[in-house]
Amino acid sequence: MPGTPHRYALVGTGSRATMYVKAITERSGKARLVALADTNSKRVAHHLAAIEAAGQPAPAAYAAADFDKLLAETEPDTVIVTSVDATHHEYILAALAADKDVICEKPLTTTGEHAAAILEAEANSRGKVTVTFNYRYNPLHEKVAELLREGAIGEITSVGFDWLLDTRHGADYFRRWHRESENSGGLLVHKSGHHFDLVNWWLDAAPVRAFAKGRLAFYGENGKRNGHDRGYDRVHGSALASDDPFALHMEQSGQLKDLYLDAEGEDGYIRDQSVFAPGITIYDDMMALVDYDSGVTLSYRLTAYSPWEGYRVHFNGTQGRLELLVVENDHVNPALKGPNGATLHGTHAAPEEGRYELTLHPFWTKPTRIDLGDYQRSGHGGGDVRMLGVLFDGDTDPHDRSASARDGVNALAAGLASNASIETGRPVEVADLIKLKQ
Repeated sequence: MPGTPHRYALVGTGSRATMYVKAITERSGKARLVALADTNSKRVAHHLAAIEAAGQPAPAAYAAADFDKLLAETEPDTVIVTSVDATHHEYILAALAADKDVICEKPLTTTGEHAAAILEAEANSRGKVTVTFNYRYNPLHEKVAELLREGAIGEITSVGFDWLLDTRHGADYFRRWHRESENSGGLLVHKSGHHFDLVNWWLDAAPVRAFAKGRLAFYGENGKRNGHDRGYDRVHGSALASDDPFALHMEQSGQLKDLYLDAEGEDGYIRDQSVFAPGITIYDDMMALVDYDSGVTLSYRLTAYSPWEGYRVHFNGTQGRLELLVVENDHVNPALKGPNGATLHGTHAAPEEGRYELTLHPFWTKPTRIDLGDYQRSGHGGGDVRMLGVLFDGDTDPHDRSASARDGVNALAAGLASNASIETGRPVEVADLIKLKQ
């Protein structure tokens, strides 16, 4: 019926779900959230309260285990998956079996087996999968794509990419569920998937093999050696954490308190673990060499304990070189205070504060600095709001930014091959990990 709102269901109601719940609630004339599901009812209740406060009808609430019942009873047009990474495939496959479209947070999944299963399921479904790689929507990244596609440096021969996570952002992966590789696939899957996807998109190519090194060099039990460990297991209730710059005080944030601290009694999930506590099974220092089907090579590094956050990427070509430097946070603000009133240095940084330099270096001529002027940089370099416009408003997509299930698999491929290479000490072929039916 013309004018009938598009029906959405969302599974996984942690922090990342907030962006989608808000986006749908704000588009009440053309979008409606008909169902929410999670393993924890208190997290569902947090979002239900926000929806009702906005004056919108409350969606039906379900346990995640009742996802099939949700699909049958609420009949969504599209399912949004924002659950723990290792569970993405469960909801994607169920939605595709019911011929529903899917919007999935990255990574698409965490294993080669599940990646192949998703592609096969999509091929047999009327539904399609979109992966939300929001960094594609950053105007800087769009400009890089435009320059490369115009042949500004000729044929691309190699890429170098160095990404730094600071001790505010990077540390957070080591206090929550991401710290266990069985949940997240490690940072080479969960975080680097963003970066590998950018390179895949920029090159219009797919990774075929990787050789990598990685280790836990800073977090975990290294804290005793490097002097950063304060000797507590979790922040809440610990006097030792009161002035620790690595501590997350959930009681200071209404959302974190609602979603996690007050929800602990239901599932036992601890969101504020010490980043130096035992049990971390992911790496914080990684590098990879990746070969592409186009012949291009990528040299990549991710460091998760930097004093500043940002990245450098350069492209070498037959007619010159393109370089991008982005400083996302050039300093860390001492903004939060602990329970004793002491300032917690290093715990907060202004979002997207910093600068960028995009420079084209042709052969034989002076380099050209490319200035995009002022643009909204909050939310992944302005990527979130632009992505939501394409997802929910039908905004035009001139740079082909929307990412398919195949794009999600290609982004996953380099991370899986890199993880396998770290384990074996040898180069690993993507085709040996993701076995697609012909």
